[in-house]
Amino acid sequence: MTSDSTPKTFIGALDAGTTSTRFIIFDATGKPYAIHQIEFEQQYPYAGWHEQNPYEIIKSANDCIEGAVKKFIADGYNASDIKAVGITNQRETTVVWDSETTRPLYNAIAWPDTRTSRLVHQFKNKEGAEKLVQTCGLPISTYSSALKLVWLLENIHAVQEARRRGTLMFGTVDTWLVYNLTCGSTTGTGPKFVTDTTNASRTMFLNIKTLKYDDFLLDFFGVSQGVKFPEVVCSADDNAYGKIASGVLAGTPIASCLGDQSAALVGQRAFSVGSGKNTYGTGLFLLYNTGEDPVFSENGLLTTVGYYFKGEKPIYALEGSIAVGGAAVKFLRDNLQLIAESDEVGQLAAKVPDTGGVIFVTAFSGLFAPYWIDDTQGTIYGITNYTTREHIARATIEATCYQTRAVLEAMAKDSGYELKMLKVDGGMSNSDVCMQIQSDIIGIDVVRPQYRETTALGAAMAAGFAVGVYSDFNDLKKINTEGETIFRPSITDKKREKLYSLWQRAVSRCAGWLQDEDDDSETQEEKRIEDEVQKRFV
Repeated sequence: MTSDSTPKTFIGALDAGTTSTRFIIFDATGKPYAIHQIEFEQQYPYAGWHEQNPYEIIKSANDCIEGAVKKFIADGYNASDIKAVGITNQRETTVVWDSETTRPLYNAIAWPDTRTSRLVHQFKNKEGAEKLVQTCGLPISTYSSALKLVWLLENIHAVQEARRRGTLMFGTVDTWLVYNLTCGSTTGTGPKFVTDTTNASRTMFLNIKTLKYDDFLLDFFGVSQGVKFPEVVCSADDNAYGKIASGVLAGTPIASCLGDQSAALVGQRAFSVGSGKNTYGTGLFLLYNTGEDPVFSENGLLTTVGYYFKGEKPIYALEGSIAVGGAAVKFLRDNLQLIAESDEVGQLAAKVPDTGGVIFVTAFSGLFAPYWIDDTQGTIYGITNYTTREHIARATIEATCYQTRAVLEAMAKDSGYELKMLKVDGGMSNSDVCMQIQSDIIGIDVVRPQYRETTALGAAMAAGFAVGVYSDFNDLKKINTEGETIFRPSITDKKREKLYSLWQRAVSRCAGWLQDEDDDSETQEEKRIEDEVQKRFV
């Protein structure tokens, strides 16, 4: 129950991830008081496809808010103690809906989806493609939202019809959430159709320098006509996102919105140039603060918006995006059934001193930064009669760690500065075995905070900043600083380089795996799938 000394200011954080949604209620010191989390269904209708039901995304959000606040009230607090809500979300995942019916026109196409591989090759050869990176900060790949929207416009009749009628709305998950959470408002303002700069910078439609939609980009992807795009606003803003329209938090302002990796950058307090973090989620995402000016990579990294608080200048980051992290552990659990629970992977890996020569290139969606190889698939090298599931488990962990090293090396080349330590968070960072392997492979200290859900914490910190709970960045720097765990390298440089050399050899050999397929038969298969899609939805 509450007491006179109980803090009275709380902030809620809605964390809409790739495989689950959760709502966490924090006090002003960053201490969590209540949490409710729900996993939602992932749909894989065809090889390389990854979809989600937009209705499940918003339902899980509402259910998590209700569940966490119910626990909060049961502990003696009031819903009115929650001064604001911040949102953080999986990025790039694309949702389209009709402005008249407000109904989605197709499933959300999730960020790891690779159905647009053929479009990647088509647009890479299009006139003007060489200007893209300097304009939006991103290379053409299956990753960003742009080609997902192009695919929908080319293949889904309902989307084509909505475009013809002028009712087609496009958004990433943040836009879909805010639109639905503010829908039905009694203030008469209607739903908010907005996106923040961190999410917008992942679409390939935003000019990374002006932070506005760019006519060249819209024309390049053929979406300058007939598509409604959300207004781009600051990541932390006390007015731009409106208020929650219904439910237990009706009337509570939504005061921040950040893509999940930007939220983690804030949650790790990486506010100074040269600071960075690595988040081990479904994928791995290493962000490095480059300050008030965008830095364009020559080594396979992405230029993105780190965060942009109202009244402050936008802060940019270099990002190394690794498609498969925790997803590989999920693959061991659900597909191969080598483990029953995800946390068993570390226990298995600890039973062997090494992988026995096994290298697992976890390229389920191709390889992202810094390689950007889209003509490959997951590949395991070095299997012998000696290989056990323990070796496979350790090779799975090492795959994420090797890719992290590759990104760190690219960042050092682009920035001229080598990180002296790596701040970490996310699900896989809970494993001491994984973090020790990571330190061994990169050769620097790995620092893990006591509270590791820094994505949700970052969204709460940004919302608190927007509504005045925190007066400046010095206040934010005091949050979640106690109880850090440091993992230090424990192998020799010679062994480290030998292991990494083997990984690099495996990566070079897996490239081009998809090039020898029969183009005619593949085209026929794509046509068959497209016909089925029309019948399957809506």
